[in-house]
Amino acid sequence: MADYIEPRILKGFRDFLPAAEIARRNLVEKIEACFRSYGFVPIDTPALEYADILLGKGGGETEKQIYRFKDNGDRDVALRFDLTVPFARFLAEHRAELSFPFKRYHIAKVWRGENSQRGRYREFTQCDVDIVGSDSAASDFEILLIMAKTLPVIAGGEVIVRINHRGLFNRFLSRLGVLEFSVDILRTVDKLAKIGREETHALLSHYVGESRAGEILDFIGIKGSFSETLVAMTAAAGPCPESERLGLIHSYMADAGITASVVLDPSITRGLDYYTGVVFESFLAEMPGIGSICSGGRYDNLVGLYSADKRSPLTGVGTSIGIDRLIAGLEALGRLQTELSCAQAAIACVAETAGGTYQALAEKLRKKGIPCEVFLEEDKLVKQFQLAEKKGLRWLIIPAAEDPLGSTLTLRDLAKRENQEGLTLEEVAERVR
Repeated sequence: MADYIEPRILKGFRDFLPAAEIARRNLVEKIEACFRSYGFVPIDTPALEYADILLGKGGGETEKQIYRFKDNGDRDVALRFDLTVPFARFLAEHRAELSFPFKRYHIAKVWRGENSQRGRYREFTQCDVDIVGSDSAASDFEILLIMAKTLPVIAGGEVIVRINHRGLFNRFLSRLGVLEFSVDILRTVDKLAKIGREETHALLSHYVGESRAGEILDFIGIKGSFSETLVAMTAAAGPCPESERLGLIHSYMADAGITASVVLDPSITRGLDYYTGVVFESFLAEMPGIGSICSGGRYDNLVGLYSADKRSPLTGVGTSIGIDRLIAGLEALGRLQTELSCAQAAIACVAETAGGTYQALAEKLRKKGIPCEVFLEEDKLVKQFQLAEKKGLRWLIIPAAEDPLGSTLTLRDLAKRENQEGLTLEEVAERVR
């Protein structure tokens, strides 16, 4: 047996050092707070599912990307590739225990064996938020509102949300007489931004011929204001309930004051074929080339795949924030706040025998709302200053050698390299705050 194993990591997977992980956790906490503020509740599901559960309606590209294997019990299992399909299975199993409309959020890792690139990895975290049990335009709009209102707060800059309706696009395909190829057309159109118009035209021509391919590209290229685009799309597809819903959503947008950050874009189709209604994608206004940082849509009968009761299908709409792609964008823009420590201050170790007293002192500061760590080994103060700076701390609290709890304290401002002596615990807490 080898006495040395080379440390290495799989392509598309990553370790996170403290600074990177703290930044991720801080973003996730902001996202979670936003979801909770709208009344959404958390759930969790297993990372590993039966393969047929995950592939129930995925297929195609999904089947090529899924991590699938036989476990020790010879069961055909796979790692979840998103959080929506496991959510559908969850709803089918727990429907009787839930109240509808059900508003849930789920923040967890997923896995896809696709080509890794900047902001795109094989293991990544999704932050999903969904409303199930309501087919109203109001539920579509609430998801849109969450994207338009909370993403700029989380990203620290302007975010553009692009919206479309898969049903309206399918009406157009039906008018062209090519609806039978809708799944292939949708997946091809979804690649437009990556492969360009010429290659997209060639791929579409394979399914519907050059003339129809050109008409499809003209349709998804319609531009203008929301109202102008909707009128042009409706003229091409014909008057229908789908265009009426987009019109109603637009009126909600005007009432809520978010029209400036939402664009009606007929090229947004989403590649997964379980979407049936409105679809969303959102982009950092200053860096659209990194791709969508938050996307989703309506999936009106995904739950029906896992339910024997077909009489009352559960409608659903949701969106998912790609935290890793968002972080990549914020890093590139120099907007990602990084920290080396979760604490604001540390207590120097003047005498190892007083370790318990230092922890008691730190606990008093924590109760005052100041995250505080205790240095564990006695050393020269200069070295403890250096350690605190290396950890990214601003403050070092130096207790007296005798009676650390009863005596006054010295507060070292590491940024200014200055000491403030003779302070009470309350004075230290006030200065750190």
